[in-house]
Amino acid sequence: MTASPSSLRVLIVGGYGIFGGRLAELLADEPRLTLIIAGRSLAKAEFFCASRPVRARLFPAEFDRDRPLEPQLQALKPDIVVDASGPFQGYGKQPYRLVEATIAHGADYFDFSDGAAFVRGIASLDAAARQRGVAILSGVSSFPVLTAAIVRHLAGAFSCIDIIRAGIAPSPHAVVGENVLKAIAGYAGQAVPARRQGQTLLVHPLTETRRFTIAPPGKLPLPNTLFSLVEVPDLLLLSDLWPSVRSVWVGAGPRPEILHRCLIGLSLLVRWKMLPSLAPLAGLFHRVNRILRWGAHRGGMIVEVEGAGHRGERLVRSWHLNAEGDDGPYIPAMAIEALIRQRLEGIRPEPGARPATGALALADYDHVFDGRPFAHGTREVTAEASLPLYPGILGSAYASLPPAIQALHRHETSHAVTGRASVERGKGLLSRLVGALVGFPQAGADIPVRVSFEIQNKREVWTRDFAGRRFRSVQTAGRGRNAGLVDERFGPFSFGLALLAEDGRLKLVVRNWRFLGLRLPRFLAPSGDSFESAEDGRFNFHVEIAHPLFGLIVRYKGWLVAEPQS
Repeated sequence: MTASPSSLRVLIVGGYGIFGGRLAELLADEPRLTLIIAGRSLAKAEFFCASRPVRARLFPAEFDRDRPLEPQLQALKPDIVVDASGPFQGYGKQPYRLVEATIAHGADYFDFSDGAAFVRGIASLDAAARQRGVAILSGVSSFPVLTAAIVRHLAGAFSCIDIIRAGIAPSPHAVVGENVLKAIAGYAGQAVPARRQGQTLLVHPLTETRRFTIAPPGKLPLPNTLFSLVEVPDLLLLSDLWPSVRSVWVGAGPRPEILHRCLIGLSLLVRWKMLPSLAPLAGLFHRVNRILRWGAHRGGMIVEVEGAGHRGERLVRSWHLNAEGDDGPYIPAMAIEALIRQRLEGIRPEPGARPATGALALADYDHVFDGRPFAHGTREVTAEASLPLYPGILGSAYASLPPAIQALHRHETSHAVTGRASVERGKGLLSRLVGALVGFPQAGADIPVRVSFEIQNKREVWTRDFAGRRFRSVQTAGRGRNAGLVDERFGPFSFGLALLAEDGRLKLVVRNWRFLGLRLPRFLAPSGDSFESAEDGRFNFHVEIAHPLFGLIVRYKGWLVAEPQS
């Protein structure tokens, strides 16, 4: 803890680039900051500063890391130096020139490095940093700072952690910096060290894959996504923090998947020694990334921990985050933002040079996440696997629902409910035909309703009886590409439904549909405003099914109560 400074000068090397620019934007509301936007191009720095309405002071500067650094730092007089340039894997024989100059100048230093060797090697400057009284933190980004903070958040339930898995899925519309792609192309398919089988072994990035569904409890999940292994400091640093860990796996899930699979294929050629490196293709990757983009503008992150609980039981817990639109790409810059804001409040990291894995707790992200379209939460994976269908998919969000909704879905054995409903049917020929084929009820008001639930091993058969008119569906927990969803089958059609707990309601949203197992185009899927709610302690339902081509098929709403036991 130090006294709160009245102002700070922050030099951002690469300040008009992807990461540096986002950091400057995150800090732009702070009038106590002078942000020195620096790089080789003074014109680009000047344009960046002139195009941002800010409360902080933006100062453009030319800064060339290949020229003598001490005179440049003396001229700019920064209190904090942020290296947002990279690629850190390509800094050559003197990778820490800027760090050493920063120590000599007497400023703190943070960087965005994702290079495992660079981040681990920063500790070689620890004695010099301590002697000068400055904090030198490397890898202050999503990996490894946020991942380490999340693992600490999850670790309390474990007596021993065996496996850590993590992944980040950027939005397909996010702009990826050229230096990031240079780094990826440089290590793709090459042999790099990682924690495996309780020891340090060589692995080959982008040639190992797995799938994750990022699904914060009660929120709209990301589609089940293909991830491939990436070289990040976490592959070794997390096992330094938790020595019991036998395996660490960290991946990225870029989309569209077809382009991702092309990159995996090229990486395999490097692993098999059929290509020396993908580094010459970095420019091509950058151009393709800027041109070929499609899919929902959403991204996310997942961290999963597996090990033994305090009673010796096998335990899996995970943390999930979804980010909407353009906000996701700011997450890597939020760790440095948090540290700089802490410094303004008189909180300064201890002197010394080290990886930044212990710099922040997950709670430190609360104020930087606040106000942004982020959904995040913890899943008790082991416990959820033993719960009934809806509580298992909703996780901790299930407890936020009204008691009447919880009561309907918490049963593990067959039961029935009764009530009254009104029904509206579509008028078109095709909508009436579909309604007849499924068996939807005829239009009417104040119709008696009975719904029976046959439940066995999380398989629920719902039989709906509207005054003698019956139709049924089968609901199960989605698997594979439908993980995190409810699979509901009506005859040959099946639908992947997301369960959203919002504003005291349980909303059901169609995410995909299939005919005889064949996936159909999403834009042709039925949709509608369907939700469960409670009023005066009684369960209410509102179901609307419409098709984009022939309109409303059916809309029925009403209430249900538990059927009296005979």
